[in-house]
Amino acid sequence: MATITAYPINSTPKASDLLLGTKVPTINSEEQPITNNVTIASVAAFANTYNLGYTVYTALLTQAAAAAPVATILQNTTGGTLVWTRQSAGNYTVTASTALFTVNKTIVFGNYGNVGAGLTQDFGWNRTSDTTITLIVDGDDKLVNGSFEIRIYS
Repeated sequence: MATITAYPINSTPKASDLLLGTKVPTINSEEQPITNNVTIASVAAFANTYNLGYTVYTALLTQAAAAAPVATILQNTTGGTLVWTRQSAGNYTVTASTALFTVNKTIVFGNYGNVGAGLTQDFGWNRTSDTTITLIVDGDDKLVNGSFEIRIYS
């Protein structure tokens, strides 16, 4: 048997690599714990399907001049398509293709991203309707890879 120090510390796992796992028996049953190998791919597949209690739209936002914000979408599990528009300087809307933004179950997190000195990192938002969220920032040209996330709880 190898000692734990024989294994590399900074290796990158492959999908086919194995992890040791234990199936926990049902409480008050005659079942026994079962130890077996699972693949990294199977753990990743499970993690991607595990329900956290919300769907999410996560993006990096950049906005310049009089253009609408450009979203680099990192994840979208909402099932809808979201489109950004510029209403006026510092006033932008994101509109969903279907009624996603449920009242009292929708929340927005974010910041400006790579900003210069003197700017705050916070912005305002408002759920305008089931399909629209309004984002208010200090003016145009302020969002540079700003983080933006909408969570819709079930």
